[in-house]
Amino acid sequence: MNKLLTAAVLVLATAGATSAATPVRVTYPWFRSLPGGLPAGGYFDLYNGTGKTLTLTGASSPACGMLMLHKSDTMNGMASMSDVASIDVRANTMLSFSPGGYHLMCMAPGAAMKRGGKVAVTLQFADGTKLPVTFDVRGANGK
Repeated sequence: MNKLLTAAVLVLATAGATSAATPVRVTYPWFRSLPGGLPAGGYFDLYNGTGKTLTLTGASSPACGMLMLHKSDTMNGMASMSDVASIDVRANTMLSFSPGGYHLMCMAPGAAMKRGGKVAVTLQFADGTKLPVTFDVRGANGK
């Protein structure tokens, strides 16, 4: 029994080390689903553990009619939102995609974009890298 427990601990420790060593990773991915087919915002943290700047150029998901990179800004007391062609993530840094900043905008969300669901997203980078990520779907209040 002791050998079995030791083996399980080694497997778990190795799995954690492999995950932590991934040079580009996404944590806390989620969408805010709104009623009535309104666009859904996608949020996550993107960590670039490589030694070079990565450029995020797009995202796609079968759960969205169109999925775009967006940025919210406030200038002179006026809030605005616009799509962006690309987002640079500097080497060895994390960039948070959050309400009020960079985010994904899911236009024409499909049936999968409902609270409690899971949605597949593929992030696309300028160097041709594609990173598949599963996003949780939460309600309007983020829960």
